[in-house]
Amino acid sequence: MVLHPAAKVREAGQDATLCCKASGTPAPQKYFWYHNGTLLQGPAQRSSGRLELRGLAPQQAGTYHCKASSEAGAIRSAPAQLTVLAQGQQSCRAEPEPSLVELPSECPQDASGSRYYNVGRCPASPCPGGPAEPAGCGEESGRCCGVRRMELREVPCAGSVLPVKVVAECGCGPCAQPRVLVQGRVTAADTGEPLRFGHIFLGGRKVGFTGYQGSFTIEVPPDTRRLVTRFVDGQQRLVDTVKVLPFDRRGGAVYQEVKMLRKKEPVELDGGRNNAIPLGESGGREPVGELVLPAGVFLRPSGEVFNGTVKASVTFVDPRDMATASAASSDLSFANAEGEIVPLRTYGMFAVDFREGDSGAALQAGPVQVRMDAGQVWMAEHLQKMKLWSLNPESGLWEEEGELRPAGASRRKREERTFLVGNLEIRERRLFNLDVPEDRRCFVKVRAYSNEKFNPYEQLEGVVVSLINLEPQPGFPSNPRAWGRFDSVVTGPNGACLPAFCDGQRPDAYTALVTATLGGEELEAVASSPKLNPNAVGVAQPYLGKLGYRRSDHEDAALKKTAFQINVAKPDPNNVDESNGPVYSYRSLRECEEAPVSANHLRFYRVEVDKYEYNVVPFKESDVTSWTSDYLAWWPNPQEFRACFIKVQLEGPQEYMVRSRNVGGSHPRTRGQLYGLRDSRSVRDPLLDNTSGACVEFKCGGMLFDQSLVDRTLVSIIPQGSCRRTAINGLLRDYLSRHPPLADNNHTGAFSMLAPLDPLGHNYGIYTVTDQNPRLAKEIAIGRCFAGTSDGFSREMRAAEGTAVTFSCQERPPGRESFFQRLLSAPAQA
Repeated sequence: MVLHPAAKVREAGQDATLCCKASGTPAPQKYFWYHNGTLLQGPAQRSSGRLELRGLAPQQAGTYHCKASSEAGAIRSAPAQLTVLAQGQQSCRAEPEPSLVELPSECPQDASGSRYYNVGRCPASPCPGGPAEPAGCGEESGRCCGVRRMELREVPCAGSVLPVKVVAECGCGPCAQPRVLVQGRVTAADTGEPLRFGHIFLGGRKVGFTGYQGSFTIEVPPDTRRLVTRFVDGQQRLVDTVKVLPFDRRGGAVYQEVKMLRKKEPVELDGGRNNAIPLGESGGREPVGELVLPAGVFLRPSGEVFNGTVKASVTFVDPRDMATASAASSDLSFANAEGEIVPLRTYGMFAVDFREGDSGAALQAGPVQVRMDAGQVWMAEHLQKMKLWSLNPESGLWEEEGELRPAGASRRKREERTFLVGNLEIRERRLFNLDVPEDRRCFVKVRAYSNEKFNPYEQLEGVVVSLINLEPQPGFPSNPRAWGRFDSVVTGPNGACLPAFCDGQRPDAYTALVTATLGGEELEAVASSPKLNPNAVGVAQPYLGKLGYRRSDHEDAALKKTAFQINVAKPDPNNVDESNGPVYSYRSLRECEEAPVSANHLRFYRVEVDKYEYNVVPFKESDVTSWTSDYLAWWPNPQEFRACFIKVQLEGPQEYMVRSRNVGGSHPRTRGQLYGLRDSRSVRDPLLDNTSGACVEFKCGGMLFDQSLVDRTLVSIIPQGSCRRTAINGLLRDYLSRHPPLADNNHTGAFSMLAPLDPLGHNYGIYTVTDQNPRLAKEIAIGRCFAGTSDGFSREMRAAEGTAVTFSCQERPPGRESFFQRLLSAPAQA
């Protein structure tokens, strides 16, 4: 399906056109349209990928999808929502929805000490088009609900006031058109070596190369539903990898780590004799099967039989090895007879590469036999459903090559074995698979939060949540026998629903391992030991006990805390305790997606107890659509994010909080007005006594949102407590003196500067990174700042390397509130 119908909003009486288009060999000629799952009758609905709806009535609202078919098969589109409003009905309320931001710790808003303030938000919902709205295909740029007016308010704070901009009114206007990006890094699964200058394909089209460090950025084409990406090693050391990469359709960048398998060393075969290559014999395991190559099976592209020496490389992805899950290709899906994309459960994948021994020219193979050991299939019902598949590198879908049928038993190593046997021809470089379709499917609800308070209004969007289905050993749910499939979904404003295999009879028939990352940063799961807390996990008893929730460090505290494992127990429809999530039946996807935050769900959170960020103009970095065009916006350009950090060395017996206060410095519209605050706790240097370092973000100097004049932000860096400035980086001091005006630095307990417009680098103690993903830009800048280099990355602080300013601090700092009170009330002077 190359064009999917797009969601639309119309008023009653208006027209709407929905379109879809499929490609294939032969080309699909028949199209069928469905409304809320019911086939629409009539010849117009069968012959065209275009559905025209005239004079819409309210009962025509709902979901629409199309199905295209030919003698080769069928494919179904993604559903599109058609909303039909009554004439005069408001689709965008003027009154903003509640949205809370956290104020600084010295700014409590009531007697209870709450520091949350309602700044409002406008839902990014579509608005109906006007009477002249074109009735075309594809996405509509159209009109969306957004901010119409903001107000500046002053919040009482530690004897002073803190400015904050709030949404005063919502209204319909042009929809934001943010770029949709996928970024990441491609490395070898065994050594971590980057794929340098590898080829990148979208479908069959080459779109670029990976960088020297294996990095890549892909701009997602409009109307894309499945981003099928193929990575190819030009040196042919790694197996071609096809990935279905998750992305955020609302805009912004999602980060992905891609692993590629190393090709197995080739073995030399005599093309004129019968040969057999085992599949999955590494690691001391019994082979899953073997590839049987009869004499005379190798062919040149012209069809000529090749009987000389053949170098044969067969790389097997063994699901019995948990480490191979991250390097497996595609998302293990195929299109069934009805065109629905449904999952497979793998028993192993293999890639073949046959070449002439002397010239290295590629060879094809005629009918070869794949023999699979039936003893490796632990679910008896799978023996009757096992098939041989090949991966279409353009669609990312597996296509059936043939069935595997039981054959006569053979004696090997003193024991009798039964094999499942199938045949296949190898005419192109494809990945092959031993799989069964699996219809026991569910969805698992997961949410991510900015901290472990799990406040509903502090959910994170743009988090990549990944789920690997495991098949556990009977009686040993924490010791999986193999993985079966994997999926990744990006969280939205209401979390994410991940597909998973499940079972209603045996709760532990399938288990799932779940992880979450945001811009390459691993989020933490809720603890399961020493005592399981249902309120923290997000699932009530007794269902939580049935799920058997265990964090990755449950039995070994030395392990990472970034994953959890559950039994995917299908909910019992007759049990009220299991009717509220977090596992939903496969037909209840919409119920899962629309579940309120009070419903059962599983959780991840960021560990950032030593950081705090405050923006006068609120902005959620995980949701690019929340950006507002305002002179006081911290990020002036929503298409490109520039993160700036300054490194501070502190000499003292403990760790210290360091704050940056950022106000307008040179721009006439913002001079003296606050942009925001950043707090960061210093980290001890393991190599230096009584020394710590802090990497503190500040607002970069440069153009504001209107791109007319630059502003050199006035940045004040003040550590908490009784600290005295003892040194300033000489290069930084010289640069600032050569680029006047100079900020007032009379106060020895602080350091002030007008932010440089140039990306100075580690020699100045300034670290600047530009990226389409704000969190990724920050992570890279912090890693360089910790290391004290311009291109390195470290999680260990090197306080004396690449430092901008040094402070000497006494042992007993004053209270944090009195320190920040002085800072907030200090005048902004340049």
